[in-house]
Amino acid sequence: MLHRTHQVAMAAALVSLGLGVLGTPAGAAESVRLNYRGFSRSVPVALLTALAETGESSGSLGGLLDQAGQNPAELRSLLTRPLPVNSVVLDRSLNSGPGEWALDQLGESIHTGAGEADRQALRSALVLSASDDSQITLLEVLQKYPTEEVVLEGDRIQDSYNSLASFLRPLAIFL
Repeated sequence: MLHRTHQVAMAAALVSLGLGVLGTPAGAAESVRLNYRGFSRSVPVALLTALAETGESSGSLGGLLDQAGQNPAELRSLLTRPLPVNSVVLDRSLNSGPGEWALDQLGESIHTGAGEADRQALRSALVLSASDDSQITLLEVLQKYPTEEVVLEGDRIQDSYNSLASFLRPLAIFL
């Protein structure tokens, strides 16, 4: 009996450790490769955070937005627009057929650079984003993405955001 209890405790500790590693800044994206209208540039997540907080685009982010003719205010709005959702309900929903479809749709806009384990990485980032405040923002998803670099297809992000909002809308009743 003690042996079984010890195994369960050890498994719980390992799961907690694994989730903690995903949620720490060291395990989160440090840069975002932004692709806009044929232009591509790697941008530190800190520049996107600064845009979200101040409305100012600078450095490589400002240059990319200028080249692509993208309005920084529009990107700021997309980065900070919250979608309310319960993280437990979200996790369960994303592990269903419709949830996997939603992940695949959003994964066309937000994905790993290598194109491997995109669904799992995105699921993790979404659930971690919702876990602390029962809402998701694109900025939080990028900040919590569990790879060093995440790719954001700027030309597709509005459509993907709309698809995610449609998927999450029925889940908001669980708040």
